[in-house]
Amino acid sequence: MADNESNRDIDKYARAIEECLVKEGIKDVHISYGTNVKEIKEVSRSYKEAKMALDVGKIFFAERDIIAYSELGIGRLIYQLPIPLCKMFIKEIFGGKSPDDFDEETLTTINKFFENSLNVSETSRQLFIHRNTLVYRLDKLQKGTGLDLRVFEDAITFKIALMVVRYMKYMESFEY
Repeated sequence: MADNESNRDIDKYARAIEECLVKEGIKDVHISYGTNVKEIKEVSRSYKEAKMALDVGKIFFAERDIIAYSELGIGRLIYQLPIPLCKMFIKEIFGGKSPDDFDEETLTTINKFFENSLNVSETSRQLFIHRNTLVYRLDKLQKGTGLDLRVFEDAITFKIALMVVRYMKYMESFEY
């Protein structure tokens, strides 16, 4: 690669490789890559980053076929947490409950609220519900969890907790 090439350029190359593999009949192609390196001794580090990107991508970015190590964000941190610490965190946040206990309507509301950057008006519009109905759902969630998703800090805590639960489920699937 040239020094002036960016992740966007690498994504184009990866997309071309993916298209080629799909044309050859290979299904479920997932591509990841680490950071650019200048010396051969750094290749192993970049390989490990790409491997982590592939693993973390399966958990937190399942809808994406191409993932860069630099795009993992907080998922990279969660992936490195020990399971007992994750369980302790979830117990602190949700008490004896689990986010899995929420009904489908509540989970859809939460996800759409996060997609719309905590914007009540836009979320209610996209869910085709009255703004007061959304506020009612958020109030109900707050009573059950103690977290008000309209407050940034609570929203972050809740989002991280959902990601931790997803990570724990993924890790439990390998234990059996």
